[in-house]
Amino acid sequence: MHTLRYSLTAFAAAVLMTACGGGDKSASTPAADTTAAAPATAPTDTAPAATVASASTANGEEIYGRCMACHQATGAGMPGAFPPLAGSEWVTGPSSRPIAILLHGLQGEITVKGEKYNSMMMAYGTSVPMSDDEVAAVLTYVRSSFGNSAPPVTPAEVAKVRAATASRTTPMTQKDLEALQ
Repeated sequence: MHTLRYSLTAFAAAVLMTACGGGDKSASTPAADTTAAAPATAPTDTAPAATVASASTANGEEIYGRCMACHQATGAGMPGAFPPLAGSEWVTGPSSRPIAILLHGLQGEITVKGEKYNSMMMAYGTSVPMSDDEVAAVLTYVRSSFGNSAPPVTPAEVAKVRAATASRTTPMTQKDLEALQ
C-alpha cells in the first residue's frame, strides 16, 4: 500500500510539473497589456489559448483548459492528489481566496470537502502569467461551473488582492487563506 501511495504521489507530481511547465516562480508576474498587440494568427493546438487571448477577450472556459490536467474537465480533481473545484468551499467562499491561490500558488495540507490534500500548485496553475481580466474570467467560470453557483469575480477584485499581496514570495497555505475575507 505504501508503494502504491508513493507511486500515486510521484505520478501526480509528474503530471503537475508537466502540465504546469515546471516551477519557475519568476514567471509569476502580471502579464503586460496585450490589447494593442493581438496575434496575427489563430492559436494552434500546441499553444495554450490563454497565451494568445488579449486581456479584453479573456475567456474563462478556454483558460480553464490550463487547469484540467490536475483538476479535470469536470472539476472533480484527482483523489488523493489534487482537490476538486466542484463544490469546494475554497472556490465558492470569499473571492479573495481563489484569487490569492491563482496569484501565488498553494502549498501544504488543505482540507477540501472534508478530505485532506497535500500537494503543490504553482502560481497561475502554470508558468504562464495572467492579467487581472484573465484571472477574473477563469475564476468566474470555475465559480459558476461544476455545480458551483458563486458570484462572478471582477478584474477590480483581482487587482485589489494582487496589490494587497504584492510582497508575497511564497505560495499560500490553508492558514493564509483562512485569514483572507
